[in-house]
Amino acid sequence: MNRSELNKRLVSLMLVGPLFLFLVLFFAVPLVSMMKSAVSDPVAAEVLPATARAVSGWDRSSPPSDEMKAALVADLRQIGEDQLFGDLVRRLNSAKSGFRTLMPKTRAAALEAGGNIDLVALDRRWADPSYWQAVTVATSSTITDRNLLAAVDLQRDASNTIVALPPDASANKAIMIRTFVMSLTVTLACVLIGLPFAMITASVDGWKRQLLLGAVLLPLWTSLLVRTAAWFILLQDRGPINSMLTYLGIISAPLPLIFNRTGVIIAMTHVLLPFMVLPIFSVLIGIPKNLMPAAASLGAHPVRAFLSVLLPLSLRGVVSGALLVFMSALGYYITPALIGGAKDQMISSVIAYYATGAANWGMAGALGLVLLAATMILYAIYLRLSSDREARP
Repeated sequence: MNRSELNKRLVSLMLVGPLFLFLVLFFAVPLVSMMKSAVSDPVAAEVLPATARAVSGWDRSSPPSDEMKAALVADLRQIGEDQLFGDLVRRLNSAKSGFRTLMPKTRAAALEAGGNIDLVALDRRWADPSYWQAVTVATSSTITDRNLLAAVDLQRDASNTIVALPPDASANKAIMIRTFVMSLTVTLACVLIGLPFAMITASVDGWKRQLLLGAVLLPLWTSLLVRTAAWFILLQDRGPINSMLTYLGIISAPLPLIFNRTGVIIAMTHVLLPFMVLPIFSVLIGIPKNLMPAAASLGAHPVRAFLSVLLPLSLRGVVSGALLVFMSALGYYITPALIGGAKDQMISSVIAYYATGAANWGMAGALGLVLLAATMILYAIYLRLSSDREARP
């Protein structure tokens, strides 16, 4: 390689270097951190080291030994930070309900007493092997699939077998299904509205096309929060929509358009519609305009000409737009939170709760990882379909 070629490559690397650094810092690092938090579970092993060693040889069925009890008491006395103790309590309570009251009671007794204490006399729950099984599982490893299983309403029982959570223990699977159903509904609505709009936009020229494209692009220039707040006003019982329908005599009572799924779908469809229109429009303007007249001259009905000629040629734009809309809808948070009701919240609201309300970053990361996996699978399917279509003669 001569000096000239080396200089060109160095210049190229310098040009793409900032972009590469941006992707690493703001995409790769947060993604790896999320994945790590989803499978990382070090708090119990770090806070209860002596207990971890004591329960390592326990058969998980016999009564807890005196050595295990003494080790737990000694570890509780060594915990100096309340925040660390709170993390431990949350970890154990997520595996077995009851630790939220049991652990503070036990720690207080351990700090007050100078020597060993009788845990069973302090609380009969310490004689229950199921509580010690939770401690054993929590301290046995710093890598766990507990959060990933809980994200889809599964868990491991005492025999380490994957079983379903009790129906009243978690609703992550139901919320996940609701998220996919609402995203599919919004995607379908965007297709039904976006395809005809893109066809009309591609069929006109000059200021008419600019006006139609401006109507699509205008929402993108406005904050998502502002757009959602606008729909919050429009969809109220005495808002402009219900007032107009009542004035025209179409309805006699206000339609329930807010704090329900209908309002969420309407608002999300409006927000995401540009991501459907633009990909379809970019494909349609590359299709010769004489194809439809040619089909009509051969005797084809306009509907048949559309289904046989125009729709197949524009299908790539439709699929691209549907993929963009669906993947964007999966992670929506502001619109369902403001306009939806309690039964219309999507998985993003649950992730926000675990991240900010419950301070359970592991569970938030696991739910985010499930969404990421679903998105990547859909994208892989799209790439496969695109490659197969291009490979056909």
